[in-house]
Amino acid sequence: MSENRTRANRGKRYSNESKLNYTKIFAVVVAIAVLVMFGIAIKQLLSYDFSKFNAKTEYFALYAEEKWGVIDSNGQTVIEPSYAEMIVIPDSTKDVFLCIYDINNTDGTYKTKALNKKNKEIFTEYEQVEALENYDESHNVWYENNILKVKQNGKYGLINLDGRKILNCDYDDIYALKGIKNSLITKKDNKLGLVDNTGRVVIETIYTQIYQLGTDATEGYITVNDEGKYGVIASNKEQKLENNYEKIEQVYGSNSYVVVENGKQKLVNSKGTTLLEEGFDRITQICQKNADQVIFVKDGKYGVMDTSSQVLIPNTYDEIKELSNGYLIAKQNDRYGIIDNQNNVKLYFNYNSISYNKTADLYIAEDVEFQSSIIDKNFEVKLIGILSEINTEENYIRMRMGGEYKYYNFNFEEKTNIEILKSKTLYLSKKNEKYGYVDSEGKVVVDYIYDDATEQNKFGYVAVQKNGLWGSLDSEGKVVIEPTYDLDNNIIINFIGKWHLGEDLNMNYYCEK
Repeated sequence: MSENRTRANRGKRYSNESKLNYTKIFAVVVAIAVLVMFGIAIKQLLSYDFSKFNAKTEYFALYAEEKWGVIDSNGQTVIEPSYAEMIVIPDSTKDVFLCIYDINNTDGTYKTKALNKKNKEIFTEYEQVEALENYDESHNVWYENNILKVKQNGKYGLINLDGRKILNCDYDDIYALKGIKNSLITKKDNKLGLVDNTGRVVIETIYTQIYQLGTDATEGYITVNDEGKYGVIASNKEQKLENNYEKIEQVYGSNSYVVVENGKQKLVNSKGTTLLEEGFDRITQICQKNADQVIFVKDGKYGVMDTSSQVLIPNTYDEIKELSNGYLIAKQNDRYGIIDNQNNVKLYFNYNSISYNKTADLYIAEDVEFQSSIIDKNFEVKLIGILSEINTEENYIRMRMGGEYKYYNFNFEEKTNIEILKSKTLYLSKKNEKYGYVDSEGKVVVDYIYDDATEQNKFGYVAVQKNGLWGSLDSEGKVVIEPTYDLDNNIIINFIGKWHLGEDLNMNYYCEK
């Protein structure tokens, strides 16, 4: 069970411009369904940031002949493959390429350098230059926005991608608080503090541990002092809870907190006043739409109660989680459904997983055969198939139904790819079980000779398959590379020039097999 969240820096969404390898997807979905509490849908793993086809140059890591280099979005080699370790590109729109070399596996030391598109070394005044890697609970990797960790005279500080100093090199270490953007842990004399990506000190370097409170930096942080006592500091540096508690759980809402005293959880407000302390074994969520309600667990079952200890939904469910619209995804008899806060069933318990797209105001429910049902705000099933994309920037849904891709607006009206993908130069078309391409007027540009193919990506390229092998065409439909590559192990199939996207999506590199 999950709720899609907007990622400001990454703009993640399902990809309409890359081919999804469905045999591979099903294998991954089965594994994830077993491992993840609410069946985090494969679409989240496959999210990839494609937007409109444009001429703005971007840069990507290249792997060729067992060495690493860099290509641009035109498929041109910028840095020749010559490095043993992958080149890190913190921001694909800027020519700042970070190289690691002279690795000593015995003592763990290594050297780094930064290059620009002219293969010229930059930021040479520093001993080391590194990106600040971060990842979420699904292990989707990103790099902190417009900031680099640098080392000078044995100490660490921060610069931006233009080389401007953000934070003096005064620290023993700096690293990202995992899962939270714009939150960097500073370490000095075995004490921890926290700064944001502008170098603003949010938490002084005086604590032994710092944790995120919620899922966003604006929700604040949990701190632990020398005595092992827990407190809360807001992103504006305000002390929300003094460091007086045995523990503070990562459960927050409506200016209330779940703390532990004498080994028992209780709910308190920012003044430390107790709001709730009986009738539950633990609290898992503070409701947002109904601020005086919490989701609780007692005897291994989930329910809902208010702060007067009145049980509103009996603890009969295997799981419950509130969505941002106030409805509750619940699990019963190993299946998920949706109930309201009065325990009325809104969507019956027929699904392996359910997620909610807040922007589009619709639900995605996957059944036992991994088919996705797209359900509107009135809980009516509108579409059934394999979900490829929900694009909230251009307001459309892309589904695979009966072996065909179909497009719908958020009113669930079917549209053609020409109507939806207005900025493209090529549009995928199928005839007599073969694929080709047409222009915006429907005129055939590429004959129907391929067994499979993709829509055009943001750089103008399309991937085409013949006899089980993949190649690419440019924005005019001309062959860049004939179908050559066996990409059965690739979850997403996408090309820039002759290079195809690698198997490991988190590494975001291009290569040739």
